[in-house]
Amino acid sequence: MRHPFWRLFVFLLVAVWPLYWLYQAWSFALGPDPGKVLVERLGLGALILLLITLSMTPLQKLSGWSGWMAVRRQLGLWCFAYGVLHLAAYAVFILGLDWSQLAVELRKRPYIIVGAIALFGLLLLALTSNRYSQRRLGKAWKKLHRLIYLILPLGLLHMLWIVRADLEEWAIYAVVGGVLLLLRIPALMRRIPRIVGAGQKVQQK
Repeated sequence: MRHPFWRLFVFLLVAVWPLYWLYQAWSFALGPDPGKVLVERLGLGALILLLITLSMTPLQKLSGWSGWMAVRRQLGLWCFAYGVLHLAAYAVFILGLDWSQLAVELRKRPYIIVGAIALFGLLLLALTSNRYSQRRLGKAWKKLHRLIYLILPLGLLHMLWIVRADLEEWAIYAVVGGVLLLLRIPALMRRIPRIVGAGQKVQQK
């Protein structure tokens, strides 16, 4: 396995945040409504991890370092895990596990449906992220995993519907997401310079 310490570092870095937020909730450091804060932080964490996952390929192209791609699958799985925790926190702290309230919530807050569709897409990607699925699905595997380009806009729409009036932070994520999606266009991806290669050419001159 390549880059084992880098993989471990990324694993620990991403795993610690939900634990830290739970500790903050337990110690009453998240304000009067810690459950709501947990729901928001886990959802935002899932979106940020999705953006980071999408940035791995451009970073690899830019730097030539294979470590970025070595953690891409792990980051994608963590993105799904954060999404599941976001849903679980919503069910516990917002619904109070009262599923009869779900129909009411869906009518009042249709952005929940958008978030659920995005999470279902992440589920499909997580279930097929292994090598067995790659061999089994063949060329269809790449087509399936292009769902990530739909999941990101759905995640951004889900967040936009929630924040509404406070758009400054959302706009940052939207711009970053837009740039990352544009970079997936093959013609643009080929234009990304490789810093390592450029540095070597300069030294040779």
